[in-house]
Amino acid sequence: MAKLIDEAKTFESPQTKNIADLEVCLITDVDVEDRTGLNKDGKEFFYKVIIVNGEEYRVPASVLKALKSILEEKPDLKAIKVKKTGEGLNTEYTVIPL
Repeated sequence: MAKLIDEAKTFESPQTKNIADLEVCLITDVDVEDRTGLNKDGKEFFYKVIIVNGEEYRVPASVLKALKSILEEKPDLKAIKVKKTGEGLNTEYTVIPL
């Protein structure tokens, strides 16, 4: 059993990355999972993540919406790249089929 001081020294806060952080996302090889969190007002919100190499990457609803449209035209698509521009409420995502 570790001492509190040792735990504190090695502690790393868990963080969810963003799908845009991936160079390539193989859409046929990753599972989507639901998560919940609390916003700054303490209200619960829901989001989706994929897990790649043991790390969670958030998948915004706008990415899923864009990917759905792309898949209607290209159902055999295997991989995408997501570009993120802006921040906060002005964040936009561009899904690029590969």
